[in-house]
Amino acid sequence: MEKHVAIYTTPGCVYCRHAKDFFNEHGVKYEEYNVVTDLARRQEMVDKSGQRGVPVIMIANTPSAEPEIIVGFDQSALTRALGL
Repeated sequence: MEKHVAIYTTPGCVYCRHAKDFFNEHGVKYEEYNVVTDLARRQEMVDKSGQRGVPVIMIANTPSAEPEIIVGFDQSALTRALGL
């Protein structure tokens, strides 16, 4: 089953780049939100995760399901959450 993945990023974030590279290497489709330019998504990220740092990654089984939230680039947590 394909997961629904969203990643909240900033342009200069090295860990955001690592996470996106990880997704691309594993064929994981994702939506990226730049929280520098998209203030609504920035507020959404803070409201859902309580975090201001990036990356914040949300993984859900369906678009309407409550997502699992992973803060930072945690390869083992991503592997588990994505079933890789």
